[in-house]
This record gives sequence, structure tokens and C-alpha cells, in this order.
Amino acid sequence: MRAVVICALLLAKVTLGNACASGRFTESGQCCSLCPAGYGVAEECGKEDTKCAPCLKGTFSPSEDLGLCLPCSKCPPSVPEVAFCSATRDTQCECDEGFFFLGKYGLCAPCSKCSYGEGVVRDCGYEGDRLCRTCGPGTFSEEEITTKPCQTCTKCSDSEVEIRSCMPQSDTLCMDRKLHIRSPVVETDETPRWVAPDGVKEEEEEASPSPETSAFSPEDEGSNNILIYVSVLAAVVLGLIIYVAYKCWRSCKQKKALSKARAAELGASPEGEKLQSDSGVFLDSYSLQDNQPSKGTRRDSKPDNRLYTNLPQQRQEEVERLLQEGNGRGWRHLGATLGYEPEQLDLFGRGEAPAHTLLSNWAQREGSTLGLLCSALARIDRPDVVTALNSPSPGVSVV
Repeated sequence: MRAVVICALLLAKVTLGNACASGRFTESGQCCSLCPAGYGVAEECGKEDTKCAPCLKGTFSPSEDLGLCLPCSKCPPSVPEVAFCSATRDTQCECDEGFFFLGKYGLCAPCSKCSYGEGVVRDCGYEGDRLCRTCGPGTFSEEEITTKPCQTCTKCSDSEVEIRSCMPQSDTLCMDRKLHIRSPVVETDETPRWVAPDGVKEEEEEASPSPETSAFSPEDEGSNNILIYVSVLAAVVLGLIIYVAYKCWRSCKQKKALSKARAAELGASPEGEKLQSDSGVFLDSYSLQDNQPSKGTRRDSKPDNRLYTNLPQQRQEEVERLLQEGNGRGWRHLGATLGYEPEQLDLFGRGEAPAHTLLSNWAQREGSTLGLLCSALARIDRPDVVTALNSPSPGVSVV
């Protein structure tokens, strides 16, 4: 008898599966009800139907489901709060342009961008990240990266002929009907004569080209095409060579500038000058302080408690540039050392300046001091960034 009941329940689930929104059933075969927005599951569906309860203060449920109420998010420091959390909506925070508030991690993440053949369904904002969808029939998007919805396909006019239909990645291609595309027809006397397709007649007999001027050779056309392709390819290769040479020259120039600045800084210290004149060996003041603790300053003996946000803007940009260029371990390794999850780093990587996003977000935390940042940089073996952090600003003497 029990087997019969089980079979009946399975049959009911199969027959009523499409009509049951939750996709779950009680032991008696009844479809489990969904909790509406603003309510969470108080008792799961089983012997009896689902029992729901209103979301308490500090929790919310945005839609119908069979889950519990979610805890309300908190805006990061220095990020304004646009709307308080309610029973049906999470806290809304006003992030900078190009970012949206991700309540799961409590941070402002870069907005996504739609790719080739997709259009924007919902723009990035208070409701969340930008939603993209493949362009449907009658629409297209030819941009490789876009923040716009799909465009309506062009319709050829009565005076045009459709050469290619509209596709999600390209618009309709039309051609003027009066444009004569000629093709050679070989007569019995082996003399080529040009005629228009589809029975189109020439308006003037004098306008028709003579056999001597209109005849063409497929071999000549193929040779011309090969020459064009080779010329284009040579131009592309030359452009790439010039671009790589420029990047190498710029990188070498920046390294030389940093080396000169470092040498000027070390040469200004009395210890460095003394060692340089006595033994001919150049030793910077930082090495001297490490070897002689009794002569070190109080600042070297204590952690650097200065906040990263108080650094000059030019210094911050230099640090972000060094981490962004990827000469060694970059911003992603630093983020992992500072305690960020891989999913959070992937979100930062979607923006145009992930190093800036990472350090700006980290600077909003409590205890975001230069000492902690230098320690993390030392662990990922980036002494060049530590040097950039500790280098004196222009016009400021180091005692």
C-alpha cells in the first residue's frame, strides 16, 4: 500500500511539476507555497505546507522564495547611504560612478560591461550590477564593449537590396538597386562582353566599356589582392614594433628616473657621503640605520602609524602604477596578503584601475597604516613599492 502511495505522489509531481512554482511538494502531494517578499521561511515544507514569518528588523527578503530573511548590509566608511534597509529591500549605498554596492561583501565593485552582440537590460546602479542579454530578433550590437541597449536593425528601402540579414552582432547590409555589378560573358568568337545581371539594360550605348578596357584577368586581380594584404600586414607589424619599442623606452626612462632620485636621496645623507669618501663603497642611510640601531631615529624603531589616505596624491598614484604594471607580484598578490577573497579580487579586476580600487577600499578599513602596507609588500617581495612609499616628497628634507 505504501508503494502505491509513493507512486501516486511521484505521478502527481510529474504531472503538476510545471504548475508548481516552488518545485517542491508535501508528503501528501500538495505544492509547497513560496514565501512572499518581506517574509522568510519559519518552518520548511514537509508534512505540512510552508510556514512564513515577516522579516525582523535588520533583515529583508527581496522576492518570493523558500529561503530565510537575509541580513541587511552596511555601507562602507565614507560611502553615503541613500536608503535604509526595509523588509523587501536591502540598504542602498551611493558608490562612485562606474561602481555598484555589493552587499555580500560590503564594498563598491566595478560595474560589468556588455560584450559583442549583447545589450544592457538593466543599467548599473542602486539595484545592483549591470545586466546584459544577447540581442534578440530585430536588434543588434556591433560594439566590442558597450554600456548601451541593443539597437534596432535597419530596414532596406524600396530602392535597395538586402545583401545580408541583421544578426545580433551586425546590422542589416543594404545595396542600391541601381548599382550595376557586371560579369563577363564569353561569346562564340571568344571576345568577352560585359552585361548587367538581372536583365538590366544600359541607359546609353556609349557608356558601355569597350572590350579592350573592360576585360580583366583573374590572375591580375589575385596579384593586386595579394599586394594589398601584404601591405596591410607589413603596416600592422611595423606598428607593433614601434609600439613595443616605445613601451621599452618609456619603461627604461622611468627606471632611470627612479634610480637617479634614489641616488640623490642617499647621496644627501651624511652617513652615505662619509662611507662613500672613506671606503669607496656606497651605503645608504637605511642600511646604516639597520646596522647601527643606537644611531637610528625614533621613527625607525616604531611602526609607521601614518594612514595611507594621508599620503600625497602623487605618491599614491606612483604606488598604484608600480602595482598595476606587474613588474613582479602585483596588486592581486597584495590583496590576498591584505586578507581579500579571490572573488573580491576578481570584482576589482573588472575595472580599469584595479590597483586603485583595491587600495582605495583597503584605506577605508580601520588600521590601514603605512606600516601594515609595507609589511604586506615585504611579504610579496616588492621592495620597490616600499621605497616609493617611504621616499620623501619634493622639497621636504629628511633628517
